[in-house]
Amino acid sequence: MQRALTLARRGWGQTAPNPMVGAVIVRGGRIVGEGWHAQFGGSHAEVMALAKAGKQARGATVFVTLEPCVHWGKTPPCTDALIAAGVARVVCATRDPGTVSGGGARQLRRAGIAVEIGLEEQAARELNAPFFFAFSNPGRPWVTLKLALSADGAVGAKGRKRAKITSLAADGAVHRLRAQSDAIAVGIGTAIADDPTLTVRLGKPPRVPPVRVVFDRRGRLPLKSHLAATAELVPTVVIAAKPSAARELALFRTGVEVIRARSIKRALQLLAQRDVRSLFVEGGPILAAAFLRARLVDRVVIFRAPRGLGAGAIAAFDDASLLERFRVVAKRRFGPDVMTIYDPTAPRT
Repeated sequence: MQRALTLARRGWGQTAPNPMVGAVIVRGGRIVGEGWHAQFGGSHAEVMALAKAGKQARGATVFVTLEPCVHWGKTPPCTDALIAAGVARVVCATRDPGTVSGGGARQLRRAGIAVEIGLEEQAARELNAPFFFAFSNPGRPWVTLKLALSADGAVGAKGRKRAKITSLAADGAVHRLRAQSDAIAVGIGTAIADDPTLTVRLGKPPRVPPVRVVFDRRGRLPLKSHLAATAELVPTVVIAAKPSAARELALFRTGVEVIRARSIKRALQLLAQRDVRSLFVEGGPILAAAFLRARLVDRVVIFRAPRGLGAGAIAAFDDASLLERFRVVAKRRFGPDVMTIYDPTAPRT
């Protein structure tokens, strides 16, 4: 199953709104077929693995990271393919939450195939967290908050031009996270200070470029900024509570969509209505604090560099011990930097 999860990640940024899925077929103690969902609309993991296994699939065990689908979508049901191949056993990491696609285990059992569910379930659900979240929380996107910090917990030094904190290796990891998100968000302070493009420029481009979102209460996004200047090429949204009619019209003429919302909660609801199921928030400490105060963050991703910024640096959080109270989901090194993923909804044990 761990191999199937590794295969599933090969679909990173290419399968949305469908989940990433991997499958491994084992017969006689050896792997005879492997597959993954490589592209939205393409063959599912089970079908690819069955094609590679051929006749060796008969009587084999299939390990798959998600319960096989039972419906006709862009491709035929995976359950039909498994039954036709004559597999003896299917081990699923987790159930499919979909009302249309779910129920594959029941159909396989009716065909005489043994089915087990729950192996590596937590890892499988974490891999496709926004997909599972959307079924139980359709009113807002899954929110990931990312910050780059110095060794002493700062995001920058006061009174100086904003300096880069983390390495190129960490940049690659950030762009990979962007590629798996429906939208990328910053606050107006970051938009003005950094003039970012908020695109995926490192690694494999996603199938659909993420929507760019600026939380900008009064609609102050500069019309000559990268975001406004390229809004007709990449969808760009400004979330504003009180924009003047003149600013709203000026932004509209550049191709920027202005969404009126007086709270983050309302903004997320309106983004969800525009099919944004995962939001990657890259703003500074002000936007981060606002999301955390509203309790609208599902994962916190911290990239911590080995060097400190010293006295007078801008702290990431008012409460320096905040992260210590969150459960650690994963930790990984990128060059000299360490990425830690936290679950702010669950206390550290």
